[in-house]
Amino acid sequence: MAELDFDAAARLARRTASLSRRPDADLPFLTVADLAGPGLLLDTVVYIDQLHGRLDETVERLIGTRHAHHSAMAIQELMHTVGVLDPEHPDTPAVIRTLRTLVRSMPTHRIRVPDLDTLGRAAVLSGVLCRLQGYRDEHRRRALQDCVLFLQAHKDGLTVLTRNIKDFDFLLQLLPQARVLMYR
Repeated sequence: MAELDFDAAARLARRTASLSRRPDADLPFLTVADLAGPGLLLDTVVYIDQLHGRLDETVERLIGTRHAHHSAMAIQELMHTVGVLDPEHPDTPAVIRTLRTLVRSMPTHRIRVPDLDTLGRAAVLSGVLCRLQGYRDEHRRRALQDCVLFLQAHKDGLTVLTRNIKDFDFLLQLLPQARVLMYR
């Protein structure tokens, strides 16, 4: 089992100034020039956009060109949806079938599961983000999941693909050496 580097995790907590959303020109938005590169770790929003047919051609090409990896955190968020759906709603069985097909289509050798060190650092990083930005309630849970995905990608040499511009901008400000590609 991997060890938690407590001191390295604690160093993440030194930031005291709040973060501001940077202008789009300063952010890593996806372009055609980004089609080649390291593997991707898909944020949950990518799956949602794909299921709803909202991915543009460049995003689809990127996913088809690079190796796409799947985070255990994204799978957890998708499975959470199964639990919160109203069993009495007529659309629930179809949504569950769609999510089942999606999760089962993920090759097991491309599913990334965070180790103890990643989880510990992500907990500290999300705590810092929540403290600096004043996040409460539901946003705290989402921040933790985003931090795990972000640090998992960084540790594995992958690039996060996301439409969550604001939160991943903040994470890049806290850990600028990580890689993220954003889209609208």
